[in-house]
Amino acid sequence: MENQPIFTQDTIVFGILMLALGFVFYTSSSSNAFWKKFYKYIPALLMAYMLPGALTTLGIIAPEWTSTNEAGDIIEHQSQVYYIASRFLLPAALVLMTLSIDLKAIYNLGPKALIMFLTGTVGVIIGGPIAILLISMVSPETVGGAGPDAVWRGLATLAGSWIGGGANQAAMLEIYRFNTDNYAGMVIVDIVVANIWMAILLLGIGKSEKIDQWLKADNSAIEVLKERVSSYADKISRNPSLSDLMVILGIAFTIVGVAHFGANNISEFLTTNFEAVRDKSSAMSSFGSQFFWMITIATILGILMSFTKFKTYEGAGASKIGSVFIYILVASIGMKMDLTKILENPGLIFVGLVWMAIHVGLLFLVAKIIRAPYFFLAVGSKANIGGAASAPVVAAAFHPSLATVGVLLAVFGYVVGTYGAMLCAELMKIAAGG
Repeated sequence: MENQPIFTQDTIVFGILMLALGFVFYTSSSSNAFWKKFYKYIPALLMAYMLPGALTTLGIIAPEWTSTNEAGDIIEHQSQVYYIASRFLLPAALVLMTLSIDLKAIYNLGPKALIMFLTGTVGVIIGGPIAILLISMVSPETVGGAGPDAVWRGLATLAGSWIGGGANQAAMLEIYRFNTDNYAGMVIVDIVVANIWMAILLLGIGKSEKIDQWLKADNSAIEVLKERVSSYADKISRNPSLSDLMVILGIAFTIVGVAHFGANNISEFLTTNFEAVRDKSSAMSSFGSQFFWMITIATILGILMSFTKFKTYEGAGASKIGSVFIYILVASIGMKMDLTKILENPGLIFVGLVWMAIHVGLLFLVAKIIRAPYFFLAVGSKANIGGAASAPVVAAAFHPSLATVGVLLAVFGYVVGTYGAMLCAELMKIAAGG
């Protein structure tokens, strides 16, 4: 069965995404009374995320689709827009956003960021088995199955994705040997539920002050960091010349190239020389992920550049260019959201929603107890659920200088992801009676 969108060529798809972003920014900066009122309640970042999702739902564009050739064979196609945004523009954005970083101020943020990240991890670990227990009371067949078809095995791959990322998800598929014929259903649950939560999180950013008041949060350290970065940028601010812009792009994409070169070689070295990394069923296998090393290297080099005179390019708009790249990434992530997928397996989607609700509920409970700002809650959650691709997006939505906090937590998520997911899987096995 074909599900081909109207536009399949990536150059056209990219143009459509840029049109959507241009529309969002044009209307969000408009003095028109309607748009002023609209963006008072709906953040521009959420619109940049939802519009591409609407285009996918309507069948105008798609992240992936199938077609049949003359022989009747099914051919799978995949858009490369997200790949390019995540592999080229994301590391470039991280470099430009860490160029003016204040490490001392980030250190002064204290332990709450890490506490909220670990709370998010615990929420995923306990959320899975609790969701199975709750759903089994209403619809036992939804969480049943035996052998390779056991639903808990498939949900184990979801735990890997929601604590670490793609590499951890692949490791869990290898460890628990879930029937690959049913795996696509778990991927749909992952995408639908994670994207719904992403949309809610972005909506919350526009209400973050009210949420912080309800949490009785002390966000003074965050405000100090934002103030220090902003005052430094104001002090060195200048009208960027063509030379400035070319140097900024030169810095960013040279480091992207170095990051990819380093990631390829480190990944190949570790995979070749260490059985634990080569074995996809090992908890160490995530260290063989090129994406993990690319993000790590780009972030480290960006931080190192902040100790050089290149830091002054923040005054020429380095972090603004980084923000442009982040918004393109947001649009490419939003493109993955097809709302019609919710109807494909409503039972499993409901399991995912219950699971996510437990994760979110625990985050709000702990945030209320320790008076953690909404920023730490949002980034702590996305460092688990979205990983390195979306944690810096959410962090940068608060302020570009905070993107690094999201990256550091997401990298930590890669490290603990497989271990946490294995614990979750064993608990789900017990909950499912298997």
